[in-house]
Amino acid sequence: MSVQLDRDSIARLKVVKVNDYAAMEDFQVVLACQNQDETAFPELFRRFQRFVRADINKLAPDWSASHDDLTQDVFIKVWRSINQLKNPKAFKGWLHQVTTNLFYDELRRRPRFAVVSLDEPLKYDDEDSSPRQIPDPRSQPDELLERKEIVNQVTAAIESLPSQFKNVIILREIQGMAYEDIAVITGAELGTVKSRIARARTKVSKLITDLRCVS
Repeated sequence: MSVQLDRDSIARLKVVKVNDYAAMEDFQVVLACQNQDETAFPELFRRFQRFVRADINKLAPDWSASHDDLTQDVFIKVWRSINQLKNPKAFKGWLHQVTTNLFYDELRRRPRFAVVSLDEPLKYDDEDSSPRQIPDPRSQPDELLERKEIVNQVTAAIESLPSQFKNVIILREIQGMAYEDIAVITGAELGTVKSRIARARTKVSKLITDLRCVS
């Protein structure tokens, strides 16, 4: 489409007057957008913004401060890729997938930090304990290079997985979510989630081994 939308443009859609599109069915509004009718998009946004926001709230309830921005980002993606939708009557399902994909993209960009207490004793096999020592935070150049290489290998391995495996391992290993929460988000049975995560771990391990053999 000819118009380039950004978050400011999306925000201004709220004040655009509704025209004859209000009387159309959803798929007809979608078709109008696919035909590059720029005046149809405000109606599409108006009809589905609550649906998208509810999806985002279900996927990321802890990101409430970002829900508006993420909703706008979803519609930016919709505007740019709506011509890829083959069946306009399947728009709602396609929109859900766009929202889910954006969530996983955002999830990968948000690092998960482990928090530990410096006062917590370290446990050893002989049940002895000693105060936790604060390590020297400065890393040597070779350590930084090795760490970066490992991160790159793991990232490449995860990105190469089929979506059903990639999504669950990101939620489990990067976001640290419980199996039960992952089942709710993905709409899969708990046993299926556990099986996919186990298979994803095996696949990632093999892919990393293969990458190291090639390099």
